[in-house]
Amino acid sequence: MTMSYRSARWLIVPVAAMSLSACGINSVPTKEEAAKAKWANVEAAYQRRADLIPNLVETAKGAAKIEQSTLEGVIQARASATQVKVTTDDLGDPAKMQSFQQAQGQVTGALGRLLATVEAYPDLKSQARFADLMTQLEGTENRINVTIQDYNAAVQDYNTTIRTFPDVIGAKIVHGAKPMTPYRAVSPNANQAPKVDFGQ
Repeated sequence: MTMSYRSARWLIVPVAAMSLSACGINSVPTKEEAAKAKWANVEAAYQRRADLIPNLVETAKGAAKIEQSTLEGVIQARASATQVKVTTDDLGDPAKMQSFQQAQGQVTGALGRLLATVEAYPDLKSQARFADLMTQLEGTENRINVTIQDYNAAVQDYNTTIRTFPDVIGAKIVHGAKPMTPYRAVSPNANQAPKVDFGQ
């Protein structure tokens, strides 16, 4: 009788642990931290782009008489974007996320106008320094796309977890979990190539 009571008591521990695990006690914070880590990768990719832009602009400025307004547009967009910060605590705030997305979208648009303008300067395109910067920038843009996809997948996983049974129990009662905001392209006409008009 005593042995069966002790055996039963030892069986309660793993069953209780499994029940807690099934209620989102562990899975919710684990997936939240995974999404936050993915967001850090998004920020790192955008920071890499911001670091490349000054070199790109200076190289273009020194090699060709590109419209000053085009170069200034890139510089101003970069400056504005670096002022908009989103912490991991803001990932559930759609307004702050939208501000960040708009600021980065302005950089993308300004860079698009610069690169379209560069098409008129074959000498600049053939310079090794500029070509190297363009390759790095292209790689960075690809990296940004990948990190955004990874972040959005982690957010989808987290948001699904906190809304589905049985994880929703731990999500609401224990963690007070709130949905995170996925990253969306908000730049107007982001899917269209920029056009350049020299007034000719």
